Amino acid sequence: MNMAFLVPIPTLRAALGVLAIAVMPGSLQAAESASDWVRSEAADVRLVSAIAGTEGRYSVPLGLEFRLSEGWKVYWRSAGDVGYPPQVDWQGSSNLAGADTSFPVPQRFSAFGIEQYGYHDNVVYPITARLTEAGAALSVTASVNALVCSDICVPLDATLKLDLPATAPKPTAFTQLLDRWSARVPSDLPGVGLNVVEARASGDPASPTLLLRLASTEPFNQPDVYPEGPEGLTYGKPEISIGSDRRTAELRVPVGVRGDVQLSGAVLRLTVVDGDRFVEQAVTVDAASTAFGESVNAPAINASTWVAMLGAALLGGLILNLMPCVLPVLSLKLLSAVSYGGADRAVVRRGFLASAAGILASFLALAGGAVALKAAGVSVGWGMQFQQPVFLAAMAALVVLFAANLWGLLEVPLPRLIADLGARLPAGGSSSENPGGSLTGHFLTGAFATLLATPCSAPFLGTAVGFALAGGPLEIVAVFAVMGLGLALPYLAVAAVPELARAMPRPGPWMLTLKRVLAVVLAATAVWLLTVLAAQTGTVPALAVAGAFIALILALALVRNRRLSLAASAFAVVAALVLVGASDRPSASGTAHAEVGASVAWQRFDRPAINHLVADGHVVLVDVTADWCLTCKVNKAAVLGRGPVAALLGDGSVVAMRADWTSPDPAIADYLASFGRYGIPFNAIYGPAAPEGIALPELLTDDTVLAAVHQASAGAVTARLD
Repeated sequence: MNMAFLVPIPTLRAALGVLAIAVMPGSLQAAESASDWVRSEAADVRLVSAIAGTEGRYSVPLGLEFRLSEGWKVYWRSAGDVGYPPQVDWQGSSNLAGADTSFPVPQRFSAFGIEQYGYHDNVVYPITARLTEAGAALSVTASVNALVCSDICVPLDATLKLDLPATAPKPTAFTQLLDRWSARVPSDLPGVGLNVVEARASGDPASPTLLLRLASTEPFNQPDVYPEGPEGLTYGKPEISIGSDRRTAELRVPVGVRGDVQLSGAVLRLTVVDGDRFVEQAVTVDAASTAFGESVNAPAINASTWVAMLGAALLGGLILNLMPCVLPVLSLKLLSAVSYGGADRAVVRRGFLASAAGILASFLALAGGAVALKAAGVSVGWGMQFQQPVFLAAMAALVVLFAANLWGLLEVPLPRLIADLGARLPAGGSSSENPGGSLTGHFLTGAFATLLATPCSAPFLGTAVGFALAGGPLEIVAVFAVMGLGLALPYLAVAAVPELARAMPRPGPWMLTLKRVLAVVLAATAVWLLTVLAAQTGTVPALAVAGAFIALILALALVRNRRLSLAASAFAVVAALVLVGASDRPSASGTAHAEVGASVAWQRFDRPAINHLVADGHVVLVDVTADWCLTCKVNKAAVLGRGPVAALLGDGSVVAMRADWTSPDPAIADYLASFGRYGIPFNAIYGPAAPEGIALPELLTDDTVLAAVHQASAGAVTARLD
């Protein structure tokens, strides 16, 4: 028999009564210290109190608690690119002088280039309720309006009521809950071990970068920062570099600017977070005239970053061999290869090693020039030598002399010093006794090829150059040397396996025809350089330089070989026609310019105008280009001027904006630097869903551009193509 049935009914009732009395005080206290839940599918919200009475109190610690459904979030005091924090209207409350809301450390939510800051699952916003009459009963009515978001955003409205009597302020069931969340409210208190050492502004003031240097008493884990500043500034996700000792860190935060506000000189409130440590500090941004990486006290770059950047430099240099920028020097490479047909292995190896040495030496020379210019306070960029008219004229002269040499009009003598150093080497060009030519000639060919092959960027190259030029002399020299090694790898491969060159046909009369054909290619290169010169200095100076070249070639042709005067005359006619045509062609930065296969109205680059266009709901494509950038021209012919991309640009679905970097322009250089780029081609897509811009790869395809447009417009633009 079950013994439970033997308990008398009166005794059972008495026991239940005692149990009810035992648990009632706690239950009633919890009920009296919290409002009812207001429930919705996205979130539940209520008001809680850490104390049960107001006796002797001037203020009461309250908390606004959200219990969020899976996948939903609510926002921090600075919501980020979208959203807003909970708003509370206290009208209808009694004995309430005011209420101050605090915000615990948020989490970062990144998606499609949009940054949001807030909380998921559960959060309590600590609130300090200030009493009008100390110690008197408090009656609170809180009208809450909050935005909760998942794939969609839903406004949540709730009216919460809470009454606290004028009794002893005993702890409640929510005291520890409020204590935990209050402890996560950041402040500028000592002992945390986090400190903002430096804050600087860099790049174009219309689209700057906030550069922060942090120091920590403990090794950094995953540092992050949430900047808040003047109205009109928005902040993207920082790029983080942790020092080798993990106690220093550098953060590069992209900044969006609306209106006339400036980052330089602004007072910001920074919330710095690293795991369970956080601090809030106010800083004043100092303008930086040089790159942040040049700071003497800048944190050391960790080994993994070095490996990644040097790897990118090596790949970028190697890929540069395949870029359209090297087309002008293919003739030199081809002539160098065929001149070794049947030569001895040692001769082949020495010749290709000499060419590789010329490439490496020229890259080191470029690195030295970049270091010197940066030390002098001059903005530097990849391929910027093509922005200098003197350099263009000198390179055009060298190309013309090379072409004249291949035409057989003259032998180009080496400088006396080089000739003396190479006195023991066979002189002159390739012959049966001296296949491949002199080592000094191969060295100079490698150096010359490098100078002509560096006006444009390549995949991986932009990242490596950005890392180098944002750093100091060590970064510049190391990255440029490895880029040179990448460009020289094909030469080094032939030096390692000379049979690759020895398999070429032996030199013979057929090479005379090849030389003349390749001379035409070099002559075309000279004409191209003159068109770039015309774009910078005007047609008259460029025609004057071209006239000097034409006179030289005609004179040499008449003296050395009258039959070649026809080729020289053809060069003269072509050069004149192209230069005259170039003078009539609209500049790349003009307000309107017809592209291949489509009519696109290109607007002149205007960084502030991008912000206004995006704010109005437009999608903007920025094309940074130059007349000397052959890869830029390939992108225009293959993608920007034809097919679906040209259709979007042509009908105005996407605003086309062009920045012409043919001549030096500090605004464009700073704009590139804001993306960590120092060379072109460069293209970026802006839109309502990507106000900070989406950087595109160096070589464009229809798919990559359309995908970025889709992302920036949240699909609204490219949907029109379906």
